[in-house]
Amino acid sequence: MELSRKVKLYFFSLYTFLFLNFPLYADSLTYNSFNNHGVLGLINTPTARFFEEASHGFTLYDGTPDQKFTMTSYPYDWLEASFFYTNIQGKPYPGYEWQDYKDKGFNFKVRLREESGALPAIAVGINDIAGTGYYSSEYIVGSYGLGNLDMHFGLGWGNLNGKEDVKNPLTFLHNSFSKRPVEADGSLTGTTTGGTFEPGRYFSGETMTPFFGLAYAFNEKFLFKLERDPTKTDSIMPYEDSKSDFSFGVDFNANKNWTIGLSAERNNYLSLRFSYKRGKGEVPKYNYEKIDKTKDDDEYTHFRRSLESNGIGVSEMFETKDRKIVGLEISGLSHPSIDIVEEIIMSARNDSGLEQEVVANYKIGNLDAIKNYEQDFQDSSRPIFSRYKGRKWWTDNRITVRPFIAAREAFLKVAVLAENDFEYAFTDSFIFTSNVKFSLWDNYDDLIIPPPESDVPPIRSDVKDYLRNFNNGPIIGRVQLDYYLTPKEREKSHVMFTAGMLEEMFSGYGFEYLYFDPKKPWAAGFEIFEVYKRDYELKFGLTDYQNTVAHANFYYRNYDLIPFDAQISAGEYLAGDKGVTFQLSRSYLNGMQFGVFATFTDVSREEFGEGSFDKGIFFNIPIYENLASYSWRPLTKDPGQKLLRKNNLHDLLVKFRPYNY
Repeated sequence: MELSRKVKLYFFSLYTFLFLNFPLYADSLTYNSFNNHGVLGLINTPTARFFEEASHGFTLYDGTPDQKFTMTSYPYDWLEASFFYTNIQGKPYPGYEWQDYKDKGFNFKVRLREESGALPAIAVGINDIAGTGYYSSEYIVGSYGLGNLDMHFGLGWGNLNGKEDVKNPLTFLHNSFSKRPVEADGSLTGTTTGGTFEPGRYFSGETMTPFFGLAYAFNEKFLFKLERDPTKTDSIMPYEDSKSDFSFGVDFNANKNWTIGLSAERNNYLSLRFSYKRGKGEVPKYNYEKIDKTKDDDEYTHFRRSLESNGIGVSEMFETKDRKIVGLEISGLSHPSIDIVEEIIMSARNDSGLEQEVVANYKIGNLDAIKNYEQDFQDSSRPIFSRYKGRKWWTDNRITVRPFIAAREAFLKVAVLAENDFEYAFTDSFIFTSNVKFSLWDNYDDLIIPPPESDVPPIRSDVKDYLRNFNNGPIIGRVQLDYYLTPKEREKSHVMFTAGMLEEMFSGYGFEYLYFDPKKPWAAGFEIFEVYKRDYELKFGLTDYQNTVAHANFYYRNYDLIPFDAQISAGEYLAGDKGVTFQLSRSYLNGMQFGVFATFTDVSREEFGEGSFDKGIFFNIPIYENLASYSWRPLTKDPGQKLLRKNNLHDLLVKFRPYNY
């Protein structure tokens, strides 16, 4: 009761002071920012605030003892998901006492209600889910804004239960909530290797800790934060004993994307935070490029040239004899969605002065993605244009940066590479592609800590042995032949045959089948490949490891209340283990994509070791009309691994399915 009176008095006094001394503005909530852990919040506590859907960002934090990097995304405006990697100073790595401990984990927060009238926004969240449990915590938090003042009050469990002020009311529901299971080292009971979901641990413990705080925006540049900091300092984490119940700090918004935060945490130390955030509205959308007519252009030529200038390759063009319809065969497409392509076609048609209706067939090589007309329709029409047949090859040279993130040796290792991609088309269906790279500089030689011993054959865990050879001359990343087609009698069935060096670690041959109808929300197929492990020199040599991998694949796009893309793959993986992979993602018309995956196989959690099962996140982010792609696994393990092929049929064809949302 004493604490309750203190909290009420604190809030009343603070609110009165701010209300009487500072002007209030209706747009204060635009100044939300990440906390030190990459969660939208104050300093160490979360809030019930969310950025708009399709926003993404990252946070770099330097504190005591934590040094943390967090990636955060908002697939929906009610869901916040983040992945963190941390260096814990003063906590040695077992067996490598000279090395600080590294930890990884996932966080998520869900909004239960939006702020409205006199009622606050409310959210619930879990930190370090399926991790070691060193940062394990759960919370429920409410937020309410008045002008430039944003107030927050919440209840914390686990690592957010440092004061243990209040009895956990959930213990009255069931006695299983009364004890929070942990090992002596602070990790989860029975899961010292981590990676296990422990629903019995969530919101458990004899007590919980109230936390509260506020953020005040003095202007567009400066944001003041104050909180009661509930961080548990008497845990296995090497925190200093708290000298104060409160932490405070100031955020400086350098611009709409970058924020610098300086905090005094629990009167113990100063910490520094750099945050980056990009919203959905800031992601560049495709803008139609209007071109000038030349003196030799008629409306058909200008129409075709306009399409090609806007990333749409036309292989054939014709007109019906009554001049009412113009037909196109489109075989080149650089856009992530058919919706964008159709908008470009209409813009080019209007810009060129065409009055005819335009219909188009879409092809990838000899794959019939969309057929809006049959061959007899084309044969009975007047030809206008046929693609120039001279050039059959394409090449690209570039400088790239190859990061290796979250190694035990260091957070980030980097290679600067000169790369060449080459493609030669023998026919529309038969294509040769290659990737060759040369390391200009790298620091991969420092990757010396071996992976944990395992009974599973080394599939991905020996990646360091490959990386250390990056500075030994040219590297063959890929050399392969692809043949693909759509049988005329089965226009929704597509086949691809592939052979060669399929990725950096594996060569092989095989084929894929996919049933795909762009008018249906689902697709299904299977793939089978004979694979051979490449040697560490990354030239043409092979090891003595080989296996046959096969998967049945099912894809589904949901258009209803909560849009999402789902994929389920079941079969045999590279290590010979058998199981299933689940993948969920959210995609947007501009090419942005966020997703998570998890793989469970017949390799037991004990055999798998640290991590317990394979899982990770991936994203595609448009940057200057190009897509930056990255996939991140917390751990590099051998079970549950699939071929990393350059192309698969679904990725090639899914762009032809309308979004409808």
